[in-house]
Amino acid sequence: MAAAKSSALARLPTVAKVGIGVGFVLLVAIAYFIVFYSDVSSSIRSAKSEEGALRGKLADARKIEFAYHQDLAELNERQQRQRELNKVLPETAAYPAFLSSIQGVANVSGVSLVAWAPMEESNQQFYAKVPMKLKLTGRFHQIAKFFYGVGQLDRIINIEDISLGGPKVVEEDIILDVDCLATAFRSLPQSAPPPKAPTKKKGGKK
Repeated sequence: MAAAKSSALARLPTVAKVGIGVGFVLLVAIAYFIVFYSDVSSSIRSAKSEEGALRGKLADARKIEFAYHQDLAELNERQQRQRELNKVLPETAAYPAFLSSIQGVANVSGVSLVAWAPMEESNQQFYAKVPMKLKLTGRFHQIAKFFYGVGQLDRIINIEDISLGGPKVVEEDIILDVDCLATAFRSLPQSAPPPKAPTKKKGGKK
């Protein structure tokens, strides 16, 4: 029977044989293309779908990152404003820093801070007054420089109840004694009792 088929094919013209061979090759190629293309097409669709999902996640991540940087910048700005505010109006009485500022201005001005006496705070509606009595000695222009220097400090400090007296002549200069009240301020948290003033001290360094 195989011989019959062989003889049948042998009897076909050469063109027919070529046509049958080409047809067979085309059928195999088409079958292979269909199977291969189906797998590749599925892989491409899957990859595109995954790419779309990743792009969406990337866009969401960038939005979150942008919002984070905005929040961080706003937080830093608020913290900076709070630090600046704390210089002007601290949350505590900070008597040591208060006295240190006064002493620093006295040293620069050339006056002698003879004595200081912190007093009890006086609460207002939104802030508290932090008063401190001062006794100074110095020349008139030094005293004026001291008052000006206190006004230039970051922290708000008012000088009140100024009393000049006891003029003394020292090496052709007139030395004055000054009694005054230096009043700083602090923010007043709600329901927070004011701290007691520290013990009275004397003998500040020149």
